[in-house]
Amino acid sequence: MKNIRNFSIIAHIDHGKSTLADRIIQECGSVSDRELGKQMMDTMDIEKERGITIKAQSVRLDYVKDGEHYILNLIDTPGHVDFSYEVSKSLASSDGALLIVDAAQGVEAQTIANVFLAMENNLELIPVINKIDLPAADPAKVAEEIETSIGIDATDACLVSAKTGVGIRALIDAIVDRIPAPAGDPNAPTKAIIYDSWFDPYLGALGLVRVFDGEIKVNQLVKIMSNGEEHQVLDLMYPHPLKRKKTSVIKTGEIGIVVLGLKEVHVVNVGDTITDAKNPTKEPVVEYEPAKPFVFAGIYPIDTDDFENLRDALDKLRLNDSSLSCSPETSLALGFGFRVGFLGMLHMEVIKERLEREFNLDLIASAPSVIYQVFLNNGEKINVHNPSELPEVNRIDRIEEPYIRATVITPSEYLGSIITLLINKRGIQTKMTYLNQDRVMLEYEVPMNEIVMDFYDKLKSISKGYASFDYEPIEFRVGDLVKLDIKVAGEAVDALSIVVPRNQALSRGRVLVKNMKEIIPRQLFEVAVQASLGSQVIARETVKSMGKNVTAKCYGGDITRKRKLLEKQKEGKKRMKAIGKVQLPQEAFMSVLKMD
Repeated sequence: MKNIRNFSIIAHIDHGKSTLADRIIQECGSVSDRELGKQMMDTMDIEKERGITIKAQSVRLDYVKDGEHYILNLIDTPGHVDFSYEVSKSLASSDGALLIVDAAQGVEAQTIANVFLAMENNLELIPVINKIDLPAADPAKVAEEIETSIGIDATDACLVSAKTGVGIRALIDAIVDRIPAPAGDPNAPTKAIIYDSWFDPYLGALGLVRVFDGEIKVNQLVKIMSNGEEHQVLDLMYPHPLKRKKTSVIKTGEIGIVVLGLKEVHVVNVGDTITDAKNPTKEPVVEYEPAKPFVFAGIYPIDTDDFENLRDALDKLRLNDSSLSCSPETSLALGFGFRVGFLGMLHMEVIKERLEREFNLDLIASAPSVIYQVFLNNGEKINVHNPSELPEVNRIDRIEEPYIRATVITPSEYLGSIITLLINKRGIQTKMTYLNQDRVMLEYEVPMNEIVMDFYDKLKSISKGYASFDYEPIEFRVGDLVKLDIKVAGEAVDALSIVVPRNQALSRGRVLVKNMKEIIPRQLFEVAVQASLGSQVIARETVKSMGKNVTAKCYGGDITRKRKLLEKQKEGKKRMKAIGKVQLPQEAFMSVLKMD
C-alpha cells in the first residue's frame, strides 16, 4: 500500500488535462511511442473532435523512482461545469489531485470550483502550471494568482509543458513524494466506492471502484449498499490505456474494474458503495446521492416512424450515462417524443449529437427549461418540467424557480458589460474580488432559467472569449412568473411555451413573434403569429401570403371579369386559412433561445 498513489487531474476546460495525462502515460512507459495517440484517455469521437473530456477515465501506471517500484492510479476528469458531479466522485476516490492552471490564461472559474471540491475531500493539492512554452506564458504571475484567489502555496508549483514534455519527470517525482499513500484496513470488511460505470456489450455493466478497506475477490458475493442488491463478482481487471489486465483480487488502496454480469448500468450507480454480502461494512464511503438533472428539453424524431428507434437509442445511451433521465411525452405540434433531463446545456448538446450520429436519427429539440415547484391553492405541490404542463392561473398559489450561485472571472476591461448582462438576467451580486490589477471575480445569485437560454454565448461574445463561468445550484425562490404561449394560425404550439417573469412577458413576446415571422415559410394564405398570456394576446406578427396573379390569363374585356377572379381567389384563401396546416421548421423551436 505504501507504494500506491491515487490522484486526479483537475482544471478548467481546455487547460491541458488530457495532453498532460498522455505525457504521464508516455513517461511511465505504459504505451510505446508507436502506440501513443492524441488524447489517449478520451475514447469518444466527439471528445476528440471538440477537444474536451466528457467522461472521466482511469488508468493504472507503473513507475520506478530511486530503484523502488510505484503504482500510479491516474484519473483524468472532465473540465466543464456540466460534469462536476463526475469530478466530485472521482475526487472522493483519490488521495491527491494535480491542479492544472494554464500559464497564459491563469486561474479560471472552474479551477476555483474544482479546488473547493478537492478541499472538501481533504486531498493533497499539487499546483501545476502548464503551457510554459507559450509566448504569452507568465508562470510567476499565475503562481501569485493561485495564492491570492485560492489560498494555496504555489512557491513549489510544478512548471510543465504537456505539449513538449518539459518538466513531466519532475512532476511524477512530485506525485510520488507529495501525494500520501492510501490509508485503510486490509483486514476490515470490504468497503469500496464506485466512481465510474459504463456498459460493455460483452461483459455487461462494469463498475470502476476504489477499495478503502478489505479486498474484492473473484467469485465473492458482494452487496450494493443503496439498493441492498447482492451479486457475484465474475471477473476483476486493472484499467490500462490499451488493454485491461485481469486480476484475481483488488486489495486495499487499489483501483480496478468489477464485472458483475449485469444487463443494466443503473444497478452500478456512481457514488454507491460495494461491500461484502455476508460481512457488510457499517457505513458507506460517502452518502449516495443520484445525479440530479437541471435542464429539461423535449426530443422528438422528425419522422414519426423513428419513435421506437429513439426509445432504443436513449435506452442504450443511458447504459453509458446514468445521469440521463427520460420519460415519454406527446406534443400537438411535434407528435411523440421524450422529455429528457440533462446536467446542463453542453450535456444536452452532446447527447443530441450522439443520438444523431451513433444511431442515425433526425431529431428536433424543444427549447430547454428547468424544474419549477408549483404550489396550488389546495396546498398541493407539483414539480413542472415542461412549461406547457403549468396548471391554470386561478389554481396557482405561487411558483418557485431554482437559483444558482454563478462565479464569473473576467478581465477588468469587460467588467461593466458583464455586470449589465448579469443584471438583465435578474442576477443579485453577492461578491466582487480583484484577483490582481487585470482580473476580477464576480459572484452572483441568478435564476437558473436565465442561464440555460443564451447566457454562456453572450458572456463569451461580450468578453471576446476571455471570461470564464461556473455555477452551483443553491435553492428554490418564489418568482412572479407567467406562462407565455405562442399561437401559429390560431393554434397554440405547446413546444414553444416558455415561463417568463411577468414584467418581461411583453418584451419577450414581441421579440419571439418577430423571430418566428422570419422563420415560418410563407404559405398560400396569411399566417398570424401571436404571443399570449392565457387568453390575452400581447403581441402579433403576420406572415404574408404568397402572391399568385390569377388575372394574368385574363386578356381585355370588362373589369368585372378580373374582379370576379379576384373575389374567387379571396374566398379560396379564406377556406385555406380555415383548414390549412403550417409546418414549423427546426429553427422555430430554437428561436426561443435567441431573444436579444
